[in-house]
Amino acid sequence: MDIANLPENAKKVLKRIRKQYKVGFQPLRVRDVELQILQVTDLEHLLAGKDPFADVENFPFWVKLWEAALMLSDIMATVPCQPGQSLLELGAGLGAPGLVAASRGYKVTLSDYEPHILDFQRVSAAANDITDIDFKMIDWKKPPEMDQFETIIGAEILFRDEFFNPLLNVFDKYLAPNGTIYIAHDVRRKSVPKFLDLAQKKYEIAVKSQKMNSEDGEITILVNRLKRK
Repeated sequence: MDIANLPENAKKVLKRIRKQYKVGFQPLRVRDVELQILQVTDLEHLLAGKDPFADVENFPFWVKLWEAALMLSDIMATVPCQPGQSLLELGAGLGAPGLVAASRGYKVTLSDYEPHILDFQRVSAAANDITDIDFKMIDWKKPPEMDQFETIIGAEILFRDEFFNPLLNVFDKYLAPNGTIYIAHDVRRKSVPKFLDLAQKKYEIAVKSQKMNSEDGEITILVNRLKRK
């Protein structure tokens, strides 16, 4: 990625990011979609041995492109959509699934809970000439007023029990009447069955699993599709 080709406003955001993080653009290919994703390059310094399955309180989930996000990106590259169909990615982090969806014609809103995370998303969108896209800070416990979305997605967003009911409220608030939710998680995420047990009161839930290679060896990613009963 030639930084000189970025729009001026994206260059300013990138300059701000570089004051805090060592970053670089990494290529991502999902089927026939090719993207450049801005990522932190000194992960070991940031993660400092933290365990994402045990140290959920302190682990910076946004900073890594997880296998679940790659799986969700693949789904967004294959699920048919009508041009302009609205999509919200919750806890988007680096935003790969939402950016893939935008490249497929979805009208995408990427969201997370801190401004610097949205900065990464803005730069990646600009680097890929994706302009018809929004960015939104969303506190699940105090969700802002927004239009509803035909599709809601999220990868590795179930990690703290205290956010289960707020997340269900977010689903209820933002999902259009006939909309669909896709969430993807590592099967080792023990919180997933507990959340789905709550969600099944209001949603029909389908599941598929797929094995993927990771730094930890072969892992299984679960993708759940939720639709209102």
